[in-house]
Amino acid sequence: MAFTGTFDRTIDDKHRIAIPKAMRDEFITGDNKRIYAAPGNDKCIAVYSEKSFEEYAEKLKQLSSARSEVRNFLRIFYSQAEGVEPDKQGRIRLPGRLVSFARLESQVVLVGVRDHAEIWEKSRWEELLTTHAEDFDALALAAMESEASSSPK
Repeated sequence: MAFTGTFDRTIDDKHRIAIPKAMRDEFITGDNKRIYAAPGNDKCIAVYSEKSFEEYAEKLKQLSSARSEVRNFLRIFYSQAEGVEPDKQGRIRLPGRLVSFARLESQVVLVGVRDHAEIWEKSRWEELLTTHAEDFDALALAAMESEASSSPK
């Protein structure tokens, strides 16, 4: 099932954030008890289930490590990514390096984004919505055209 929804959250002094039960149930399935937090695009934290993290890692294997920007991306992504396990209250502890990377303050937003979730500093998330919400139709068209051109014929 796809990750969906928007949840206002707070991060405590120990960098813990509560994951909503519905979303937690998508992250934790069967023997997969670990959730992966990693640097995300646009200065957010991307949060993956074990399965979706492994699927993303498979896609990353296809990148050419002959290119320096690919090597640097892989170095930064994997060195900053970390597996975490929810505590009994359903909270995960985010690594300090990711909290710094995403410039998170105490008020954050957890959003579902299909195969993963993202954690945004609240004011930056609100700015993104304000900037792009009116362009939703154009963004949808561009995304669909991009997908159609990258699909095998």
